[in-house]
Parts: sequence; C-alpha cells; structure tokens
Amino acid sequence: MIFVTLGTQDKPFERLIKAVENQIINGNIKDEVIVQAGYTKYESDKMKILQYIPIEEFEKYIKKADIIISHAGVGSIIAGLENNKKIIAAARLKKYGEHVNDHQMQILDNFSESGYILKLEKFEELDKALERVEKFTPKKFKSNNINFVNQLRNEMQNLLN
Repeated sequence: MIFVTLGTQDKPFERLIKAVENQIINGNIKDEVIVQAGYTKYESDKMKILQYIPIEEFEKYIKKADIIISHAGVGSIIAGLENNKKIIAAARLKKYGEHVNDHQMQILDNFSESGYILKLEKFEELDKALERVEKFTPKKFKSNNINFVNQLRNEMQNLLN
C-alpha cells in the first residue's frame, strides 16, 4: 500500500496528487493508494481519498504503508521515518499557491541530503523516483531532541547565573 499525505496546510497541493494518479493510470503504481488530502479537493476512482483523518488513523496508514509519498512537512516526514518507511517527498511551493513561502525546499534538501528520504522535484519523474525507492534504504532516523533539551537547559542555566 502507498500512503500519500498532503498535510493539513490550508492550501491545495494538486500537483502531487495528480502526479500520483498519472502513475496509476500509466501502470507504474499497482498498489492500493490511500490519500490524506487535507484542503486539496480532488476526486479519483483510482485512489481512496480522505480529507482529514484522526491521528490514530493517520498512524495506522503510516504503519501499513510500504511507501509514503508526502509533502515536505517535518511532521509527516518524521512520522514515516520513526516507522522505518521509505519516503518520497515533494515541496509545496509559493509560486503555485501551495504555501506562503518556499521553506519546504530547505526541509526537503536537508532530509534528502542526509539520506533519510528521496526528493521529488520534477513531478513528471515520479515514475523514476518510484523505481529508485525500491532499492533505497533510508538512513536510520535518530531524534535530536535530547541534544536540543540539553542545549536549552544549558542556555537557561546561563541566564540564571
């Protein structure tokens, strides 16, 4: 099963969902596809599209998925990585009205350059990303929360001294 998550940003992300549907039509995706579409209004008889789902259901789809195709949102990417999933991610872009700025490009670059995910820049090349993801072994995700908390604790201690 392929789980597609477009996040809950209050703007559509039709480019990604259309790219996925095109790969189904072209025969490059044969698996069941479940889409968490958020604000993206899209109808398809090729995929199961859900607008918003409770977190428990979201987590169930993450766990069940063989591949996750996602917007470049940190929460969605980390949810997949924590479950050792192969992820293809694409950035929402301001020029298409998909976000208020292009910060998802930086997120996409950081995670892909670190070996955690595969980056999708050219949506018409999703078929190539799907071929690459079969052989892709994502880097094991390690949270940096402990380092962050320790650094914050040190900074607070310095302020108090």
